[in-house]
Amino acid sequence: MKKYILPVIPVFLLISCNKIEEKIDETVQKTKETVQQKAQQAVEETVKKTVSESINSLANSQDVKFNQVFPDAGKPVVSEDTGKKFKFPNGSEGYIFKYKSDIAILLPFLEKQPSSDESKSEKTARKIDGQSIIDKISFVSKFLPENTFDTSFLEDIKNDKNIEYYKLKRFPNSSTIIYNPKNQTVIQYVEVNK
Repeated sequence: MKKYILPVIPVFLLISCNKIEEKIDETVQKTKETVQQKAQQAVEETVKKTVSESINSLANSQDVKFNQVFPDAGKPVVSEDTGKKFKFPNGSEGYIFKYKSDIAILLPFLEKQPSSDESKSEKTARKIDGQSIIDKISFVSKFLPENTFDTSFLEDIKNDKNIEYYKLKRFPNSSTIIYNPKNQTVIQYVEVNK
């Protein structure tokens, strides 16, 4: 009888070890999947929260007129202006304006705006390549939900080679100006540096 039992014991042990190994592998796999799923949920929640805060800060923007930021001393420089003041989640402020103006009048007007620190300011606006501006707007618009930001003008400025781009820093304001000479429409983004 011993002759038969002794050879069968290693077979039972081998089968038992295999079953234990399978159970351990199964448990490790389930644990790994659970951890990955929870990590993915945490990342998704963080991204949603960050995007939501950003949108809320933009959605909480307030209407502002061009001459509230750039006093015109009684002589209007722009017409049909609309503007928004907003705060980014990092606390920095900015304005975006859309209006009509003659660039020959607008640029000298902006260059004469008072500065709180002339050493950090530019005396004249400089013409710049618009591709970096288009890239930035395109990049930002990808992360915003639909209807948060009207990007229809983006297609216009991508396709129209006559659009002009300017940069002017009059501390604390740093302006990026997109000018369409055909209809004298200006889109101006003003970043407030502190």
